[in-house]
Amino acid sequence: MRTTPADVRAWLLGLQASIVAAFEEEGGDAFGTDAWTRPAGGALEGDGVSRLVEGGSLLERGGCGFSHVRGKALPPSATQHRPELAGSPFEAMGVSLVFHPRNPYVPTVHLNVRMLAALRAGTEPVVWFGGGMDLTPYYGFEEDARHFHRTLRDVLAPFGAERYPAYKRWCDDYFFLKHRGEPRGIGGVFFDDVAEPDVDTAFAMTRAVGEAFVGAYRPIVQRRRAMPYGERERDFQAYRRGRYVEFNLVWDRGTHFGLQSGGRTESILMSMPPVATWRYDWKPEPGTPEARLYSDFLKARDWAGEGA
Repeated sequence: MRTTPADVRAWLLGLQASIVAAFEEEGGDAFGTDAWTRPAGGALEGDGVSRLVEGGSLLERGGCGFSHVRGKALPPSATQHRPELAGSPFEAMGVSLVFHPRNPYVPTVHLNVRMLAALRAGTEPVVWFGGGMDLTPYYGFEEDARHFHRTLRDVLAPFGAERYPAYKRWCDDYFFLKHRGEPRGIGGVFFDDVAEPDVDTAFAMTRAVGEAFVGAYRPIVQRRRAMPYGERERDFQAYRRGRYVEFNLVWDRGTHFGLQSGGRTESILMSMPPVATWRYDWKPEPGTPEARLYSDFLKARDWAGEGA
């Protein structure tokens, strides 16, 4: 394996810096910086940098965090597919991002890229990568969905034609609120426990996905950010953000891993929207743009292949 933890760390920090710079330029609001450390001797040690904007003209809340930690025992959320590694000492690092735009016509977006290594005594480290990105619109546009998915399809193509369809299905299955029988959004790609055909290739693929983020999302922002909206659209946005909160707290493995491993709570929960609402048994009126989100967008579709 030529890839080292130092290589991964350097790339992740560079990715965080490049994404933040792009959206500081796009939105005109500076991201704050919160560097943190966990000293040696506890259950978890390491460091990280949280970059956050709140109350911006473009992003009502946007967080892009880097973390690099070492722990004494892998929690259950990290060994779901590798039970033989449960309880192993570990090293984990990654960049996790969630942008919640102010304008309801601009979708929320999530990106995560990460490396995890199980460090069992007397054996070589067991290293794997995971990540992906997905889009959560409040008002759907086919043009945006197709662009997002085609960008991901094309960036994964050099690593095998089977990757995009497999990772798209995984994303559709993963970002699904099982207690409601409802997708969180229009998906994207999701992968985990990837070390094949070798660790170096898995890292190269993870880099390609991370570096595709700005090109996948920024054109959508530019098309939608100036669209006029009112109280009706903001109210629906807040209602749908409630679904985002439900998924992150009930189902998301990354949230569970962070909390179960003793991670920094503020950094883990900065993915939450600034405002969300819940209503009892509410449904949109038939024929409205809000109803169209459910009928046309919150279902699995071949976005990359449509209209080709």
